[in-house]
Amino acid sequence: MVYTTPPNPTTVTSPLRFSVLGPLSAEADGHALPLGPLKQRVVLAALLCHANSPVSVALLTKAVWDDDPPRTARKNLQLYVSALRKTLARAGMGDRISLRCGGYVLRVDAPELDSLDFLALARAGREALADGDAERAARLLHEARTLWNGPPLPGLGCSEVLEAEADRLTLRHLGVCEDWAEASLAAGRPGEVADAVGELVDEHPLRERLRAAQMTALHRSGRRGEAMAAYDELRQHLSRELGLSPSPALESLYHTVLADEGAAPTPAARPAVPVGLPADIPDFTGRGDTLAQLLETATGVRGAAHVLVGPAGVGKTTLAVRAAHRLEGEFPGGRIFVGLRQQDGRARSLGSVTTELLAYTGLRAAPPTDPDVAAARWRDWLADRKVLVVLDDAPHEAAVRPLLPGPGRSTVLVTARTQLAGLAPAHRVRVPPLSTAEALELLGRLIGTGRMLCDRAAATRVVAACGALPLTVRAAGLKLAVLQHLPLAEYAQRLADPEALLDELAVGDLQVRSHVADEWAQLADRHQGALRRLARLPLSGWFTAAEAATALGGDRRGAQRELELMIEAGVVVLPDSEVTAHTAAYSLPYLTHLYAREAAGV
Repeated sequence: MVYTTPPNPTTVTSPLRFSVLGPLSAEADGHALPLGPLKQRVVLAALLCHANSPVSVALLTKAVWDDDPPRTARKNLQLYVSALRKTLARAGMGDRISLRCGGYVLRVDAPELDSLDFLALARAGREALADGDAERAARLLHEARTLWNGPPLPGLGCSEVLEAEADRLTLRHLGVCEDWAEASLAAGRPGEVADAVGELVDEHPLRERLRAAQMTALHRSGRRGEAMAAYDELRQHLSRELGLSPSPALESLYHTVLADEGAAPTPAARPAVPVGLPADIPDFTGRGDTLAQLLETATGVRGAAHVLVGPAGVGKTTLAVRAAHRLEGEFPGGRIFVGLRQQDGRARSLGSVTTELLAYTGLRAAPPTDPDVAAARWRDWLADRKVLVVLDDAPHEAAVRPLLPGPGRSTVLVTARTQLAGLAPAHRVRVPPLSTAEALELLGRLIGTGRMLCDRAAATRVVAACGALPLTVRAAGLKLAVLQHLPLAEYAQRLADPEALLDELAVGDLQVRSHVADEWAQLADRHQGALRRLARLPLSGWFTAAEAATALGGDRRGAQRELELMIEAGVVVLPDSEVTAHTAAYSLPYLTHLYAREAAGV
């Protein structure tokens, strides 16, 4: 089939062109650019796989040397980046690689990188299919397929990081091929699909969507026997390699072919893929390493909840939403966001949550008196789909367990203030406050970089008084953006008074005090009492178990037990490392400490 429709606007020529959907390459005005030795090419590939986003030195180090970097790793990386900059500068492409607080960034536009072009065409094709324009969808998805020159990044498989990126690109390509096959079937071209998907099925015999498209195309092309043989081949593969049977949807398709009851149903006629995510904030700042870790584990570890843990105001929800938007191509079954608390901080009932979830599925909700049945229906719906579910602000383990998918391809991201220690299996990602540089960058985005740089010292005092928390820095920045006449130095002086700080961090409907008060109200009386006693310790300081014992009025062993319970509850923070080999250091979350000081009358 030859497509004669004019090309999509995203597929325009560019004097600079990078390729990762096949061998790594770079061209300027049609001439290949020299990319240097192997390790330098690994650095370039890692930057391209995270184009327009900071790539940390830690991730680049792992990409180049895995877990055995030399002592000169950082200096060597600087040399590789410098060489790449010179190569691009000689080609007249300017300084495309910059160093930001989160790491190195390689700036490219969609027409300059085949993987970005690929994603843009795939997204447009899926939108066209969702709008019912199968012809346009098939054309756009075909254009995306033609960009594939895989397997991706051959010769760079020595890097585990790039090997994982290559696997991810391969999965995206397969998803686009399946979308194209379904769109082409809906557009009435079964013969083309039957011929095109055969080789892919041979390479990926367990892909049920691909097999369903093949069976449908063969059946509609009058090749009923081949369609039945394709099903039998899949059945044998699943039984032999996984001990499983084909999904109910594929069995239904097989029986349709077996009975030869007219045209088989096309997978493209399935209900619209559910997407219910909050908007991704445009001024998202920092979190390069944490986001990369989350994206890697969410796509690579199945069968476990991925729990983002951190105190109030640290930005767990914003990070989870950013990750969910970045994972669009990985979860063709949909992406869903549900909050597990009411506005006043109390836990929502299971019946309320499952009713909301089932609304995304098209299934009828169970009676309100039987939330367990509704939860079972939700899990059954997830079983044969690849869906990303974000469960926000989990109050306890019992609120999460009934909603987790069984064995399958779906993934759940959970945000929680507590550790959810009883939830297993679970992969936990600790979300720390922003670094000072990241907090200043966020403040600059809110009030204007020029205003922030005019008095950087005062700006630094503002973010320090805010504890470098995204919530508090955002409140301060929005207030300063409204009160443009207010000097940063004067506002920093106001925030320096701990007794006034929570009242100063209020603008519009963003009230930091009410946010912390709701969290305080959900704490057990035991923890509130302990926090009042610990509140007398220095604000934002570290303390030992012996100091905690003095503040709590007990012995050291008792203080350690109390601290461990409070760590699980999320109201005491244990740092990544110990102060000494024998004495651990603890701290209180910044906002919790401030509120506890007020409650204790400190």
